[in-house]
Amino acid sequence: MFVDTHTHLFASEFDTDRVAVINSAIAVGVKKMYLPNIDSNSIVHLFKLCSDFPDNCFPTIGLHPCSVNNMYNSELQIIEHWLSKRKFYAIGEIGIDLFWDITYRRQQEDAFSRQIELAKKNNLPIIIHTRNSFDVAYEIVKSHNDKNLKGIFHCFTGTADDAEKIISLGGFKMGIGGVLTFKNSGLDKTVEAIDLKHLVLETDSPYLAPMPNRGKRNESAYIKIIAEKLAELKKIPVEQIAEITTRNANEIFNL
Repeated sequence: MFVDTHTHLFASEFDTDRVAVINSAIAVGVKKMYLPNIDSNSIVHLFKLCSDFPDNCFPTIGLHPCSVNNMYNSELQIIEHWLSKRKFYAIGEIGIDLFWDITYRRQQEDAFSRQIELAKKNNLPIIIHTRNSFDVAYEIVKSHNDKNLKGIFHCFTGTADDAEKIISLGGFKMGIGGVLTFKNSGLDKTVEAIDLKHLVLETDSPYLAPMPNRGKRNESAYIKIIAEKLAELKKIPVEQIAEITTRNANEIFNL
């Protein structure tokens, strides 16, 4: 069994064939798919999908850094409201994004810090977005870190030093996705040196499809491609990759 720890299957890119895409993932062994929220506009779609596939799709709640603006306080209030109403498996997708626009950097940092504390209060892991911002995000996580905090550094593409920093926090895994299969990404060399106990699998669907589908819509079924590449790097059977990464995901999500 595989776990996709990060997939946005509720996104509009799947409106024409969502059920087929999910059934395709299940058919290749991706039995659990965790769905990180984006903002208040995505919540209803997220809930609908988790209701339609209660044994396979699991909701997380959070405010994505790219959705942070001057109205972020009201967005955080909506998250707190829903946390009091139903079960979630993590606070996410949260973090810092300094790729597209740094206008709301201060607000992003505040929203990130407050959602980390919300996760600790509710005994939930966090799913961290760090595009062009690893050092900033890491320092914020480190400042809040204690034995009650754990989570996933989503879409890990960093250096060996970055990996060591994450490992040093104690309760965190690195999410490995399609970039692992990209030629010249360099991630393969970094991942070779990281113990499997620190890794989980993810797709970030519909984004970052692995080779040979790079540039096309990503799907949770492609977890198997990522796992096969990881098995090749580690020189072990893909079944062992499935077993270890599933155990790691269950540890993070309290299953």
